[in-house]
Amino acid sequence: MSFIHSREYLEAGDVVVVECSHQCNVMLTTDSNFSNYKHSGHFQYHGGNFKRFPARIEAPRTGYWNITIDLGSGRANIKYSINIIRRS
Repeated sequence: MSFIHSREYLEAGDVVVVECSHQCNVMLTTDSNFSNYKHSGHFQYHGGNFKRFPARIEAPRTGYWNITIDLGSGRANIKYSINIIRRS
């Protein structure tokens, strides 16, 4: 599994903005769902597969969130950035 990960405290309504040089899955998960993802279990997330960027995902509630850029089964040297637009 090839992925890039960042854990951030987000307020409800904050927007995660991801730029990436390759098509990828961008996921926003809770800690328990991120753990399930890492262990190939069932997990839920906000986001999806993006072919065009920037990807924008709004935090549904306040708390710690895991931002994951997943390349699927592929591996690549990618250029990416993760920015957060704070609601307040």
